Amino acid sequence: MNKTDMTKETTSIWHAFAELSAHDLHALLKLRQDVFIVEQECAYPDIDGLDPVALHLLVFEAGAGDLVGALRLFAGSESESARIGRVVIAPAYRGSGLGRTLMESGLAKARALSPGGTVEVSAQAHLDRFYASLGFKKVSETYLEDGIPHIDMRLTA
Repeated sequence: MNKTDMTKETTSIWHAFAELSAHDLHALLKLRQDVFIVEQECAYPDIDGLDPVALHLLVFEAGAGDLVGALRLFAGSESESARIGRVVIAPAYRGSGLGRTLMESGLAKARALSPGGTVEVSAQAHLDRFYASLGFKKVSETYLEDGIPHIDMRLTA
C-alpha cells in the first residue's frame, strides 16, 4: 500500500502479553526490529522486560494478515497516568492515517482504564506536531534517547 492507496483494510486487536500467539509475538518483535533498530540504525535493547506488563494493540492488514502497526500501553488505576510507547507503523502504511487511528485507539483504551489520569508519551522530536494534533503538550526539553532526539509529552484528562 502506498501513501495514497487507502483500499486495503486493516483489523486491530488488543492483547495482554500472555495472550499473544507465538506468531503474533514474532511479528511484533520483527516489525519493531525492522523499524527501530534496522531502519533507524539504532542499536538499543528493544526487548526491555516491559512487554509482559503492557497491553499490545496489533494492527493487521486484512486478508494478508501481515502486521502493519502496533503500540504498547501501560495503564494504571483510575487516577494514575497511562503511558503509550513503541508506536510503530510499517513503512508501506506511513502517511495512510494508520498512525492517527492507532493512537486514537490507544488513547481510548488508556482513558477507559485510567479515566482520571493523564496519558504520556516519549515522542521522537520530529513527531511533536503529530502528537500535538492529538492534544499532547510538551513537558520537557528535547533530549537524546539512544541517539535519537525525543521529547516528553502529556495529554491531560
